[in-house]
Amino acid sequence: MPVKQISVSLENVPGKLAEMSEYLGENGINIIAVSVVDASDVSAIRFVPSDPEKAVNVLRTHGYSIKVTEVLAIEAPNHPGGLNAVLKPLKEVGINVNYLYTCLGRGEKTVLIVGTDKMEEATQVLKRNWVHMYDEELYKL
Repeated sequence: MPVKQISVSLENVPGKLAEMSEYLGENGINIIAVSVVDASDVSAIRFVPSDPEKAVNVLRTHGYSIKVTEVLAIEAPNHPGGLNAVLKPLKEVGINVNYLYTCLGRGEKTVLIVGTDKMEEATQVLKRNWVHMYDEELYKL
């Protein structure tokens, strides 16, 4: 049940992230979830767009070098310790969480974007533990 994530490296100067966001917005593409990590001269951007194929085309047209990967979109319980409902089953079978970030503005639900070292196995483990995951329906939330 993975969704598509786009990764982009941007020069770490004022306006570069806004420029990329503007290109996407002008083409009707919403950023559902985003993570920005700076590393001095370059920022690593990971995001889930509402229309991954269109986002890839728009960004490549504007000269961006991108990488598309599959990630899990997981609903986490919104209470103290709720994150552990997701992390504990993965830990018990030795699946590493490489990174995790949240979706923007999903209302009362907390939706996590999770990259693991074993996507298929993680999907099966989380299903067995009654963790709700989103597929393409995430793009329409």
